[in-house]
Amino acid sequence: MTPIYLALGSNLSDRELALRGGLRELANRGVSTRRVSSLYDTDPVGFLNQPTFLNMVAEVGWEGTPEELLARCLAAENALGRVREFRDGPRTLDIDVLLAGDLVLKSRGLEIPHPRMHLRRFVLRPLSEIAPHVIHPLMRLSVQELLEKCQDVAEVRRVGEPFTVEPPDPSGYNPAASRGKHG
Repeated sequence: MTPIYLALGSNLSDRELALRGGLRELANRGVSTRRVSSLYDTDPVGFLNQPTFLNMVAEVGWEGTPEELLARCLAAENALGRVREFRDGPRTLDIDVLLAGDLVLKSRGLEIPHPRMHLRRFVLRPLSEIAPHVIHPLMRLSVQELLEKCQDVAEVRRVGEPFTVEPPDPSGYNPAASRGKHG
């Protein structure tokens, strides 16, 4: 199975809980988490008048198409209350597909590798922690080399250890689907 790398970020409510919940939601949708980076506190990019972000990267396993993976990422975001009011705005959860082996894809709504990952220290730092030698399929540089060449001067502060992700409940129970139901 080709390793796929996802960036996850949150800057609203309990940020760590949102990241954990995002991975749990992905697992409930068939996306298995293999490894996760440490947690990093970072300043916002674009729209600056918002709280800082908690970011991480996860290596995941997925056997479907990239478009199906994107649909599951968006569903996980929505399950955790993501509202898209404007570009670069605050969010409970953001999940981006960064890399999928040597796949190069540009389709409506999805571009792999992520077109701005090489410009973002808050993506490259956690990615380099778990996949420093992975090669960007267009730039032909390793993640570590991209981090070393990155001109983004934003501070990326390591604030938490990698956490374990519980596998989905074999009974099929989905706590997100039962929210708000009584009795």
